[in-house]
Amino acid sequence: MASETARCWRDVFWLGIFTLHLIGLAFVLSVLGLNRFKKNDRLKIDRYTNGFLENHEGLTEDYWPLYALAGGVGTVLGWTWLLLLGSRSNQMMKVSVHILTTYLAVFSVLCFWIKQFFWGVAFAIGAALQLLYVISVIDRLPFSMLVLRKAVKMVWSLPEVTRVAIAFMLIMLSWMVIWSFGAAGVVASSMGDGGRWWLLVVLSVSLFWTGAVLCNIVHVIVSGMVFLVLIHGGREAASMPPNSLMKSLRYAVTTSFGSICYGSLFTAAIRTLRWEIRGFRSKIGNNECLLCCVDFLFHLVETLVRFFNKYAYVQIAVSGKGFNHSARDAWELFQSTGVEALIAYDCSGAVLLMGTVLGGLITGTCTGVWTWLKTSDRVIMVGSTTMLMGMILVGLAMVVVESAVTSIYICYAEDPLLINRWDAEFFNQMSETLHQRLQHRSARAREVLTHNRLDGRIPEPLPV
Repeated sequence: MASETARCWRDVFWLGIFTLHLIGLAFVLSVLGLNRFKKNDRLKIDRYTNGFLENHEGLTEDYWPLYALAGGVGTVLGWTWLLLLGSRSNQMMKVSVHILTTYLAVFSVLCFWIKQFFWGVAFAIGAALQLLYVISVIDRLPFSMLVLRKAVKMVWSLPEVTRVAIAFMLIMLSWMVIWSFGAAGVVASSMGDGGRWWLLVVLSVSLFWTGAVLCNIVHVIVSGMVFLVLIHGGREAASMPPNSLMKSLRYAVTTSFGSICYGSLFTAAIRTLRWEIRGFRSKIGNNECLLCCVDFLFHLVETLVRFFNKYAYVQIAVSGKGFNHSARDAWELFQSTGVEALIAYDCSGAVLLMGTVLGGLITGTCTGVWTWLKTSDRVIMVGSTTMLMGMILVGLAMVVVESAVTSIYICYAEDPLLINRWDAEFFNQMSETLHQRLQHRSARAREVLTHNRLDGRIPEPLPV
């Protein structure tokens, strides 16, 4: 890691934006919650919504316990994941891959049953996309599971990083107390459904950004620790810096906090889009028109990935650079060493995302059932927002494994012998897979070149 005196504050603008966003949102959430707390229109703000008034009588405390249940279920699921990390993680990841499609399909049927046709179609499309993605990457899953097992092995050898994840889950829960107070006030408000939905979408985007920031703080801390362990040959090595965990934590919440806030806005969406496009691109076949369209999107997303990727967080932890600089350096390192071919083949991040989404769906189901028993016209509104809460809490548990995966790839690109020293068998498997992927790419390049040359020899038709 860079010395403490060499660290400079990075991406300060985004640090300020995130801080102001939290302060302003805390005030808005307090007003929205208090306006319906134990008394209708306590703060007399309903008069500003007369244009879309629905005269709905409800109180914040009618819905706040539903969000409390979501926080409890999400926390239990996250802690269960962390507790079973060492002994049952492989089975849990397989369940996430195979159960998610079924769960989405069942959700779709339930939404149609309660006459929520928009959400029924949305979950049906999600189930179809999930099924198509799993089919398209089924041959990659054995290698991805191998990488995840080795990442779990690394995390399990560092119990302090698990404690960091638990601590940040508690911090997230503290913020969710305020957030859910305001969200419950919105659900109970006298505004029409349109106004409530718009407010809930804004609040959900804010919660997603806040959750992503906390997840990526954990990412920076854990990846910095894993990188140091691999570089120095073990946590007990004499060259291992003292108090490395506390230093990583201090850097993550001070000088590198702006970079984390900046990257958290875009990285998750770009990465998910890239997984989907890669999966479909590999199964298109010879449909040249469709392949051309998908290739355009693929190259557009690849350009974005160059500046927004999760491997930037390892560089941030190690050297303290800004987010875009870190992302570009990481991607150039992978491309110059050929490791990018291995990363493109690995879908471990997608497997972890499936587990996160499954945790969110279970949380949304629990709160949705209770909401249905209390007031059936608020099921989708409460269920969708509590699903996001569950995803964030489970994601804080999943991110410790993802952090180890990113550090392993960075170290393999920097010096493959670091992985060989840590786990020789895993090094051999990675090297063999990388060799196969590079051969596959070379064969495809030769095939495309030959096809283009043959097309160039075809004479043009003579004019009539």
